[in-house]
Amino acid sequence: MVSSTPGMVRPTVFKSFPQLFATETTRHGGVSAPPFDSLNLGNFTEDIEEHILENRRRVLLAAGFQEGSLVFARQVHGADLHFATSAGCADGFDALISSKKGLLLGVTVADCTPVLVFDAVNEVVAAVHAGWKGTVAGIVSKTLAAMETSYGSRGENCFAYIGTCIDECDFEVGEEVAKQFAPQYKHFYPKSNKFHVNLKTANFIQLTDFGIPPGQIEISPRSTFSDVKNYYSFRAEHGKTGRFMGLIGLYP
Repeated sequence: MVSSTPGMVRPTVFKSFPQLFATETTRHGGVSAPPFDSLNLGNFTEDIEEHILENRRRVLLAAGFQEGSLVFARQVHGADLHFATSAGCADGFDALISSKKGLLLGVTVADCTPVLVFDAVNEVVAAVHAGWKGTVAGIVSKTLAAMETSYGSRGENCFAYIGTCIDECDFEVGEEVAKQFAPQYKHFYPKSNKFHVNLKTANFIQLTDFGIPPGQIEISPRSTFSDVKNYYSFRAEHGKTGRFMGLIGLYP
């Protein structure tokens, strides 16, 4: 029997904050048929719209948020930020920021890196979609700077989760991509005769450069590419797949 309860991984770095909900969904517990099976949350995929809406409804219900409280975006692999004051779709953004209670911010991923941030003093949340282009453009750094400017966020008061994405061992790139990353974020693999990029480390450094203590940052040990039983992977599934979500929000 297929479970109707959406699969979620709750980061332990946020466990001390009862006012906060944060999770990374898996591909289990939804209604979508293959190749989107089963908890596809990506609006801009070829899945049946009714299935996506039902999957999102299940996630919101399990999270304890009202239907219609989700904030998401038509992501463009850029570095633009959206300050969310109401639910719905924001077009052309890859990072969402809010201090409004009752909104659940979500970024969709299928190899890119979801990064969730919580300022525990000012009670501000952010959800970031950091693909390789966004990582190179410093989207996490820009999000944190915007939180500092708009809310007074400081690194020592922030907690962060770097979610499941394609790991370095699986993320083989060409020279045109590799040259955009600093040496500490890429390694040459003689076996493949290619560079491999570490998106988790690149985004971790953006978090610590802002002053977030390493002990307040959790990094997922999983890789989308090698764990397609539980996560969607655009590369491993040749582009025909769904999306899972990194979600964060303050309870009403």
